Amino acid sequence: MAPESPVFFPSPLVFSPTSVKTPSSSPRSTPPKLTMVACPRRKTKETTSSPDSDTVLKRKRPPMLDLKLPPAVASWCSTTAKTPEKGGEVVEVEEDGVYSVYCKRGRRGPMEDRYFAAVDPDERVRKKAFFGVFDGHGGSKAAEFAAANLGNNIEAAEKSGEEGCSIERAIKEGYIKTDEEFLKEGSRGGACCVTAVISKGELAVSNAGDCRAVISRGGVAEALTTDHNPGQADELKRIEALGGYVDCCNGIWRIQGTLAVSRGIGDRYLKEWVIAEPETRTLRIQPEFEFLILASDGLWDKVTNQEAVDVVRPYCLGVENPKALLACKKLAELSCKRGSLDDISLIIIQLQQFVL
Repeated sequence: MAPESPVFFPSPLVFSPTSVKTPSSSPRSTPPKLTMVACPRRKTKETTSSPDSDTVLKRKRPPMLDLKLPPAVASWCSTTAKTPEKGGEVVEVEEDGVYSVYCKRGRRGPMEDRYFAAVDPDERVRKKAFFGVFDGHGGSKAAEFAAANLGNNIEAAEKSGEEGCSIERAIKEGYIKTDEEFLKEGSRGGACCVTAVISKGELAVSNAGDCRAVISRGGVAEALTTDHNPGQADELKRIEALGGYVDCCNGIWRIQGTLAVSRGIGDRYLKEWVIAEPETRTLRIQPEFEFLILASDGLWDKVTNQEAVDVVRPYCLGVENPKALLACKKLAELSCKRGSLDDISLIIIQLQQFVL
């Protein structure tokens, strides 16, 4: 598996100077010369692919959500999650003037990313929406499960909570419940998540792992999330306080020498240290808020926050017919040209549609 992969299994032929001792008295062999490689200091990523395919899978826009259905808890995000099909090279979805989705399979194997997008069908005033990008590792099951259940769990937590329950608390409970439910299934693998909940002019952005949300404020990029990596000082302290350790493998910091993210859904064998608790930031949507980009690290590993905003703006602002889907493609192409081998999934959300 590539060194950049979130899950890393060291080769049995690569010896670690701290874990293997060769007897110096052996007459039959000479101890291998071991070179100590200093691990780089972990930096907060400013930036976090497959060959071009002739076959493009066109997906229809997600069905509109009917809020008038009779269930006791009528969820605004209860539509079936629209996800890349197994073996699909590319997925494209567009809700004219509201959001665009683009997913491209990387070169490492089957597509493991998933997404979710649901918008209040009221054409007069768009009051509610839920969006999410889910980057699976060790398989796609965790990403599929999160895409199908996280939005509903957040909604249920918000409605079942005591009066005045904050959206931050509902989101936290939704993430944790989704994680608990997935673990009960006994499936392997995990998923990083980034989500956006929009309600009555308020934007709540959350993440667990290294998926990221970036907003454009009058053309200036601002990350609304922090990547959760084991090398971060606060994450490292938390992991070590729980009895875990963080090791540097091929220049990448990993929990117990295997996983390169410190938060997410799933990862049952590392659950003691890999938590599902998200970090959330809430803002009132202002007129200067242009658009929001949610994306997996397949994009952010190769494209900076400001570069992403600069690529998108000409396609979405000051034009008669915005072409956000084309902007999504351009971002994915840029990441691939710079050497990304990972799956790339992103959603561009036009925030002006939600200003009250």
